[in-house]
Amino acid sequence: MKKWVYLVALTVGVAACGGTTAAENSSTGDAAGTTGAAAPTVAERVKAAVTSPKFADVTIPSGTALRLELTSDVGSDTSSVEQRVTASLRDPITVDGRVALPAGSEMMGVVTDVERSGRVKGRARVAYRFNTVHANGESYDITTASIAHEAAATKGKDAEKIGIGAGAGAALGALLGGKSGAAKGAAVGGAGGTGVVLATRGKEVHMAPGSAVTTRLTAPVTVRVRL
Repeated sequence: MKKWVYLVALTVGVAACGGTTAAENSSTGDAAGTTGAAAPTVAERVKAAVTSPKFADVTIPSGTALRLELTSDVGSDTSSVEQRVTASLRDPITVDGRVALPAGSEMMGVVTDVERSGRVKGRARVAYRFNTVHANGESYDITTASIAHEAAATKGKDAEKIGIGAGAGAALGALLGGKSGAAKGAAVGGAGGTGVVLATRGKEVHMAPGSAVTTRLTAPVTVRVRL
């Protein structure tokens, strides 16, 4: 009987030890599982830090030429001061081997001066400058030289109109009254020719979208570029 009691006690003790060991193993397994779940997160963070894009500030110096293509139209008889003007950069701007402004960067500005063609003197004129550039998802304030377009002079044609008027008047006066009539006719004819010029404006100036223009920075600008 004592032998049976001893065997039962021994069995219970072994079972208890086995349960404790199992519990410890389970606890260790849970801890390992928790540690295993955290490890990829750390790795992902390290990977993200290594592969995240890096940027650097690049300064474009004053005097840099900007070759542009207008994307809006301007005209001496269609534009007004402060009207918006847009263009795109035709060639990239590179500084120390890095592209600071890629081709196609959008430029925005305003009309600064407009003058319609005069009747006797004064040629048509329109001027504008750019104050903003949008590149690489960022917008930057810039300062550029003014771009001005002026109509061709018409003085020669004006003189020709006056001369024709005077000549025709002189010829008509000569037929009617000799030398005296010719002199009077020239004066009248000349006045008539001047009247034609006074009543007619000179040519206006227009720049359509797609027109190539060039300006330059009058102050440096710092932009952010991806390395």
